[in-house]
Amino acid sequence: MNFRWLAIIPFIFMLCSMPFVNRVTPYVLGMPFILFWIVLSVVVTSIIMGLIYKLDPINHGGDK
Repeated sequence: MNFRWLAIIPFIFMLCSMPFVNRVTPYVLGMPFILFWIVLSVVVTSIIMGLIYKLDPINHGGDK
């Protein structure tokens, strides 16, 4: 059950990092840094939610 605490990581990732990444000047992959950070957070959130889904024992049962 402790793996469900992983769901708070994306929230912390976005909320706590915003004051540090709120800038435009460095471009990453042709995007302003803040846009790159948001795209990165969506990818990280998807990975973490997929990991939670795989680790949840409720999802290991077959169709009944």
